[in-house]
Amino acid sequence: MHDGPVESQNAPLGYQSDVIAALIRQYGFPYIVLNPGASFRGLHDSLVNFNGDDPPMLISQHEKIAVQIAHGYAKATGKPLAVIVHNVVGLLHATLGVYTAYLDRVPVFLIGATGPMDEGKRRPRLDWNHTAHAQGEAVRNFTKWDYQPGGIEGVPPSFARAYSIMMSEPQGPVYMVYDAWLQEAPLTQEIALPAIGAPRLPTRLAPETSALEEAAERILAARWPVLVPEYVGRVETGSRDLQELAETIGAPVVDSGVRLNFPPQHPLDMRLTAEVFRDADLIVGLDLRDWQKPTHKVDQMTRLITPHYPESCEWMEIGFSDIEVNKWTTEQPPFPDCTHRILADTAIAIPELARICAKRIDSDPSLARLVDGRRRLISDMHDTRRVKWREDARKDWDASPLSIARLASEVWDVIRTEDWVLTTNAFDNWAFKLWDFDKPYRHPGIGLGTGNQIGIALGVALAHKGTGRIVVDCQPDGDLMFDAGALWFAARYEIPMLVVMHNNRAYWNDWDHQITMARQRGTPVERANIGMDLVDPAPDFAALANSMGWYAEGPIEDPADIRGALERALAVVKRGKPALIDTITRRGR
Repeated sequence: MHDGPVESQNAPLGYQSDVIAALIRQYGFPYIVLNPGASFRGLHDSLVNFNGDDPPMLISQHEKIAVQIAHGYAKATGKPLAVIVHNVVGLLHATLGVYTAYLDRVPVFLIGATGPMDEGKRRPRLDWNHTAHAQGEAVRNFTKWDYQPGGIEGVPPSFARAYSIMMSEPQGPVYMVYDAWLQEAPLTQEIALPAIGAPRLPTRLAPETSALEEAAERILAARWPVLVPEYVGRVETGSRDLQELAETIGAPVVDSGVRLNFPPQHPLDMRLTAEVFRDADLIVGLDLRDWQKPTHKVDQMTRLITPHYPESCEWMEIGFSDIEVNKWTTEQPPFPDCTHRILADTAIAIPELARICAKRIDSDPSLARLVDGRRRLISDMHDTRRVKWREDARKDWDASPLSIARLASEVWDVIRTEDWVLTTNAFDNWAFKLWDFDKPYRHPGIGLGTGNQIGIALGVALAHKGTGRIVVDCQPDGDLMFDAGALWFAARYEIPMLVVMHNNRAYWNDWDHQITMARQRGTPVERANIGMDLVDPAPDFAALANSMGWYAEGPIEDPADIRGALERALAVVKRGKPALIDTITRRGR
């Protein structure tokens, strides 16, 4: 990557869009993902001929997929991609991807365009239809910032500010809009770019020392403290820091799964286990937004939620909860009453908290014995639970359609000796129960609902291209039906990944809800499939993948056939190509 606005060998510096292209290159975006659009034809030409396609442009089949590829890439690497979308219609296509990136706290540098704001430069009809008064309003409620510079002088400082806002914690997408005529107009004066070497981001938000001291006192005074992290693993050191804290204080960790905050096989891991809260007298939320899901039971019939923890349990919070509240959505429930709260970046707070706790434990033998006894008790609980999970995975082992537990087991047996990465869907949590996540990059975090999986998975696979790692995507069938064209992207850019279909030929999540309603209302359960199943015809995902240039096998209904298919597909992925295995899975858990 180049560092500054140097003149291209292919074309002289002469147009205002060259300034935008130079900024994209200077800020080191590895790729630009786009769906072509005439509204940014000036910028497109500059990217090709001024930048020399550096960074390279990657064509996506839909703007939503383009944003999701950037989403997955950023989750896997911490580095943002630039995404360019056509004015108005392209932005509207992209909105779900932008909203999901915002909810998942992922940096995406989204660039759009508008028809000329100068009415005298608009072509008939199209430029008028594609010129919004304030295009950023379409995504303003779920981006950290949007801006449309009025002239070329405003482009460099607003670009720099957008990058800083995007990457500062809590991170999120930004949207920059460039007038089509601004792009295409000749450059009549020199435009200074941000100084190379100047700080691009502010420092992290540090906790008050006295607040951490008090937090340590409360944690060490608790009989049964429980740590509940959500976004701790967003930084490379997050999982290691959390392990140090948990081991120091001898506390169980209930990982929300939004990031790989804590390794599931660690003796103190107690995810997916309600009983760990039964005797809790202190719950510590660490960069935690959705505090209810891991700590409460939900009655699907009545929507009543009841806590797993006793009424006397206290709460403590360290994170960003009061500076990421959105006025448009209610994605973050009101935090419970806390006896102690610290506004800080956990990347700084957790290691310092572990240091303070370690110092106090070392000076108090009785406290050290308490911590050691609790640590051994949690380890026993952890081991017992893992044994039961392995036993449960063997139930209905030979059933057809196959269980998702067997599918997860078969995939693990094939890849366990490889350097592997799982994208987002964790085989309905069976990967967490059966696999060993021994490195932070093994998993970027759980999925975000139908219409997101394949795009984000592609971004994760792109991030690991060239590393030799085997990227595995447990791919729901309904999700792929939304975005089947995304398969072309992996074939076109030779992105090796192993897609294993979780194909129950239904939108099962919603079907399950309809069963709940039928039971509640006394209506026929056997009619709950109406408007839910994916049959007559059943999609042939292997044929679809083959048509896009993938290696593919299936549909596979006999469990005995899975191992051989996975091994053949793995061999293809090792040669640098994508492969898909269509497996027919049982509906339900």
